[in-house]
This record gives sequence, structure tokens and C-alpha cells, in this order.
Amino acid sequence: MCGIAGKLYFDRHRSVDRGVLERVNDALAHRGPDDKGMHLDGAIGLTHQRLSILDLSPAGHQPMSNADRTCWITFNGEIYNFAQLRARLAADGVTFKSRTDTEVILALYDRMGSACFAELRGMFAIALWDGRRRTLVLARDRLGRKPLYYYMDHEMVVFGSEPKALLADPAVPAEPDFAAIHEYMTYGYVPAPRSGFRGFRRVPPAHYLEIAEGRAIAKRYWRLDYGSKLTLSEPELCEALLAQLREAVRLRMVADVPIGAFLSGGVDSSAVVALMAEAAARPVKTFSIGFEEDSHNELPYARMVAERYGTDHHEFVVKPDAVAVLPEIVWHYNEPYADSSAVPTYYLAQLARRYVTVALNGDAGDENFAGYGRYRLNQLAARYDMLPRLIRRPLEALLRELPDLGSSSGLIPRLKRFGADAGDEGRRRYGRWVTIFSEPAKARLYTSELQAAVSGSDPVDVLLRAYAATRTRDVLDATLGADVSTYLPDDLLVKIDIATMAHALEARSPMVDHRFMELAASIPSALKLKGGITKYIFKRAIGHLLPPAIVDRPKQGFGVPLERWFRGPLRDLTRETLLGRRSVERGLFDPREVERLLDEHVQGRARHDPKLWTLLMLELWFQRFIDASRPVAA
Repeated sequence: MCGIAGKLYFDRHRSVDRGVLERVNDALAHRGPDDKGMHLDGAIGLTHQRLSILDLSPAGHQPMSNADRTCWITFNGEIYNFAQLRARLAADGVTFKSRTDTEVILALYDRMGSACFAELRGMFAIALWDGRRRTLVLARDRLGRKPLYYYMDHEMVVFGSEPKALLADPAVPAEPDFAAIHEYMTYGYVPAPRSGFRGFRRVPPAHYLEIAEGRAIAKRYWRLDYGSKLTLSEPELCEALLAQLREAVRLRMVADVPIGAFLSGGVDSSAVVALMAEAAARPVKTFSIGFEEDSHNELPYARMVAERYGTDHHEFVVKPDAVAVLPEIVWHYNEPYADSSAVPTYYLAQLARRYVTVALNGDAGDENFAGYGRYRLNQLAARYDMLPRLIRRPLEALLRELPDLGSSSGLIPRLKRFGADAGDEGRRRYGRWVTIFSEPAKARLYTSELQAAVSGSDPVDVLLRAYAATRTRDVLDATLGADVSTYLPDDLLVKIDIATMAHALEARSPMVDHRFMELAASIPSALKLKGGITKYIFKRAIGHLLPPAIVDRPKQGFGVPLERWFRGPLRDLTRETLLGRRSVERGLFDPREVERLLDEHVQGRARHDPKLWTLLMLELWFQRFIDASRPVAA
């Protein structure tokens, strides 16, 4: 894992300033503390911050060039099939100076050009300067496991692993993108390709950009297919799933540094740990995070798995004073980001880095196999849509009359919301179920100035486009596909990348392996959600590896006790931040509506903690990145 960045002037007679490029690179020092490098040649400059994982020798130094120095690469990630690719290239007469996957990518590009990215199995963000064509190529892995941002105008393009690297260049403006903020208020994250910063974009997952002569051409090289289904029996599917996951885990255990695993006590991370223990010659190091509140504490379940497999287990309990870390989290996440589980994930990565340099996790299990309760609700809603309108109308009226408890959790709030949204088209209804601020709530909150700035922008379009791209009529598959192209890369994978890279820890996600995901997508949806059981086929495949208490318990999620924190340790900070002079003068939100949300929550008359966290993280982002002329490190 590393940090990459660079700059290209379209006028070949201009030269990139070394001092500017050094500042850009220094902004990413936390991502790779083991080595740093720069290639500067007139109008092009590439930088690299290295976290050494394979071939720890100086031979892995980046940026790296081909033999005739006409092509240069700076690369962040891991290529798990690099040994096979290297052997193939060696048989073709290619000689290598290192044992790195970086050199393999460079040699493959020399042979195949941009078609090489489809050959790579792993996670990557790659920048290649092809001097022969005077073309900058930016590429990102299939699922968006590794980030890559860029800013482009008529004179230049600046790119980097994080927005703060771009902002280190004084030629790049630090201005908010209000359309992106409108989407953030909906989902709690900024969906790609936007960024919270105006003019910043993300290279989309499974795409590469070829940039030359002031033009950028994007090309997709892979797409997940939900249309072709396997006709195997359940036992055969279970065998295939286990074999593919076992291979994905094994590939991610290759490293020249200490390795371990995040263990939440959920079925996904527990399965990964079980397969690691099966393949390891010594006890696996495992790391778990918990809370003092029993309702949010999964440590007992994690211990079950740790004891079963005799792991070298480490735990950390997050307490309310964790709010002191908020400035660091805002700095590292770069963007408006409201997934509160970033707090325990940040501490988990900090704990793990004391012992290992690489940690495996269970990300993407829910998106592969329908693990969220909302998938079950969405499937029920699709069946409900088939009822005659004569039957549905009085039932919806009854549901709307249920008492308003001011919460989004629990049976009554969910039934009430179902009644309110039941008349909507299915994809829009699902969009409402995954939103934080509904459109009516935004109308009450937004000032007229913000309303005007986002006029004509509908954040639900993000989800509708993702649905359309899945190319399937199956409701569950289409919903899984939509989440795989939005929620997974823009929220979950951002969370794990930033939290781990903040501590120079490499995170590897076996269930984001594209071959494993292709197999999961080819399984009929009826075997993912069957008889009301979420992740049915996956649980059957790995059930024998885990204690029944792990497999059979309801999904808990990596939640944070925000409801109580906003009534206690976070109360004063939140009020001072959201109703302070800087926030009010920003003119985005009606302070009376903000005060109402605060008062109702603190007094226990309603539960608004997701909304308050979203507002708090946005204001702290404004103060850190927009108010300052140039943001400085935490």
C-alpha cells in the first residue's frame, strides 16, 4: 500500500515545479512511511510514498521505469496474481530486477498497453506516464478498493490518492461542490465520480483514463454480470464458494511483513479468520473493537472465534472520549463522510498496526449475499406491489397513522416508513430507505440559497443509474448490483482504506476478489435470501467452520452508540459547532431547524443521531478544508 500523486501540464514547454510536487507527495506521507520517490521530467511529475509489503529492498523503489525509461509508473495496491503474470512474461523473454508486482505491471503495459489492466487480479490505483505517446494513464481496480482522485482544467491535470494531495498544489482551488453536498446529505457519503471539492473527480472503479493533449477518455474494462446464472445444486454451489474464498484468502496471505485479521464476530470476518487459520503455520493475529454498551458490543462473539481457532487475539474498547479523535478523522477522510463506524475502524487499525503491517477483513459479504435487513424488506415490498390497489390503499393509510417515534429503527418506524413510501416505484422506494435526510427534511433544513444552488439536482438519480447498469430484472440482484457500485466503493471501501492508511496499515479484502464476486453474482438470488434467511447459501457454505452462535445470530453491524453520545459527551460539542458563528454565517442550513433537531434529540422526544452526525461531520469538514486557505495536517 502506498500513496501516489502527480501532475501533468498539457503544454510540453512548461515544467512541473519540484517544490510543489514535494508538498503534494508529503501530504500522503502517512500512507507510505518506508520510502519516497519522485520522477520529474519537464511537463510531467510523478511521486510515490511507499509502504513496503513485497520485496522490501531498494529494488522496489518508485516511481519505476521500463528499461529504456520511456514509461514510468507509480502504483498503490497489491496484484495477487503477479507471480503467474511474471512467469508468463519471463517465458516471453522479459527479465526482471525485483520481486515486485510493480515491475510486472510495467512489463505487462509494455506488451499490451491499457489492455493490461484486465489481466490484473487485485486492488490498485495506477498512474502510468507513457512518454512514447505523451499520455498519462490513470487506472483503478474493478471494485474501487484503492482510491484515485484528479483535478483537470485546460492547462493541467493533478492527481493523487487523496484530495489533500491535490490541495497541496496552490494551482488547485479548495471550493465546495454543493451538488455533491446535496448527495452527501442524502447518503452520508459523496457518490462517485463527484468529490466534495468542486472540479475534483474520482476515476470510476473498473475504468482507466487516458489523458493527452488536454482531453481525458474513460474506458471501462470490466463489469459484474448478474444475468448468467449457474444451475448447480446447493451442495455444489457451497463447494465452489468455499473453494473460491479459500483461494482468495490464501492469495492475500502472501507478504514479506507480519499479517493478521480484523475480527468483528460477524459471519464474514469470522469465515476469513477460519480460512486463514487453516492455511497459517502459526496462530493468526486477530483484532477486535467493542463498546461499553452491551447493545453495540460484539467482543464476546469475536472471542468465540478466536478461541475456536487459537488466534493471538487483541481487543480494544471504544469509550465516549473517542470524540477527541474527530479532528484526525475529518483530516484523514478528506471528504464529507458520515459513516460513524469510521471511529471504531480508525481505532481498530491503530490497534492492529502495533502488531502487523497487513490485515485481512470481511468487507463485501453483505453486498455479495444479501446480508442487510433492507434487502429482505425490499423483496417483501416487491411482492406487495403485486397486490391490487384496492387492498393496498387502506393498509397504507393504516400504516401512516402509526405513532411517530422519531426513530428510524424498530418495527413501528419501519412499518410507518413503508406505508409512506409504498406507492413509489421500487427503485425510488429503496433509495428513500437508504437516505439520511429525506427531501421534505432537506426542504425544512436548507436555506433558500442552498436550495437554489442544488436546484434541478436529484440525488436519487445516483441510485437509479446504478440500478440501470446492473442489466437485470431480478429485484434482489439489481439491488445488490446497485449497492456494489455505490455503497460498497463510496462508503465501505473508503472507510477501510482511509482508516488503515492513516496508520500505514494495508487492508486486504478477500470477498472483494473479483473472481469471488463473479461467482457470487452467478448464484440465483433465491439462494441468497431464502425463507427470510439472509446470506443463506454463504452460511451453508461456511457454517461448519464456525460456532452456530455466530452463523445463526442476526446481523448487528459495526454501529456506534451515537444516540447516547449526543445526549452526553457529544452534546456540547455538537451544539457549539452547528450553532456557532462560523456555521450559521455559512448560510447553508436554517439554524432554527438545526436547533429543533438538537433539542428533540437531547430531550429524548425523538432520535436524530444519524442526522446530527451528518451535519457535524460536514461542518467540521468545512472548517478544516474550506475555511482555511490551505489545510494543514492534523
